[in-house]
Amino acid sequence: MAPEGSVLVLGGHGFVGRHVCAAFAQRGRRVIVAGRRPSPRPSQYPFVRMDLAMLSAAELTAELERLRPGIVINTVGSIWGRSAEEMWAAAALPTQRLISALSSLSFRPRLVHLGSVLEYGHVAPGTTVGPHTVPRPDTAYGRAKLAATETAVRAMRSGAVDGMVLRLANIAGPGAPAISLLGQVAERLAACVGRDEVAEVRLSPLSAYRDYVDVRDAAEAVIAAAFATEHVGVIVDIGRGEAIPVRSLVDLLIKLSGVPARVVEQGSKPLVPDWLQLDIRPAMRLLGWRPRRTIAESVRDYWADVRPSGVQQQTRA
Repeated sequence: MAPEGSVLVLGGHGFVGRHVCAAFAQRGRRVIVAGRRPSPRPSQYPFVRMDLAMLSAAELTAELERLRPGIVINTVGSIWGRSAEEMWAAAALPTQRLISALSSLSFRPRLVHLGSVLEYGHVAPGTTVGPHTVPRPDTAYGRAKLAATETAVRAMRSGAVDGMVLRLANIAGPGAPAISLLGQVAERLAACVGRDEVAEVRLSPLSAYRDYVDVRDAAEAVIAAAFATEHVGVIVDIGRGEAIPVRSLVDLLIKLSGVPARVVEQGSKPLVPDWLQLDIRPAMRLLGWRPRRTIAESVRDYWADVRPSGVQQQTRA
């Protein structure tokens, strides 16, 4: 049976969260966004100020009892450049407090917790990671996200919380943040649109191979997980199931922009390239989900979203 009631999206003003909100709204569900502060952008969804890192479990429980959502989507994460302590406070502690609160409610909302493929850590090139893979995160963000995932899964498998976990691949598509790889490239390209100059794009070495999925496809996976109530405590990987060279994303964005550009890779390349490819067969089997959009569509729609106003889509030969 599909959960009834409103959908509470924690971090709903973020990149993935905005698309999750839109996907639920398109299905006629009432969406409530929770976060530390209101979005600077106009929003059609009611907003509730909820800082999970600051609220006590008792305060969070009282707020959830007041809202009584049928579905809770946890998109809370962090950004790069923070210390290990800051990353823990931003990406692990909020989920731990959320799980504590959900475990003590007088009702049982369906939780979909969004994890990260960075929880896996470094893997050998050519391999595929999935339910069989033991996570060994090698970054502060990966360790914090893994702690959050493990907290959620323990509560789900003990019967204290109803829900499942989705581990998301690298995300692309409209709305990607400026700090992302595509965001860094687009910022330089946009600055050179209409100018008679070659854009110089300076980046770290582009030797990695990554599994990328469109943010709208990821939102569809969240919908599927929210309604797949027969699956509790399961971790499902969400990606395209293929590792692609990140350099190809950069080249594609430059081509779609029509802006002449020169890519300068700064720093030494690793001896063994970073690699990540997900096993998405469980997502197909358990959720009936598969990625529908190509990477070319993701990059095209991203550029359409960020290109300077009045500039038409153009592709250099």
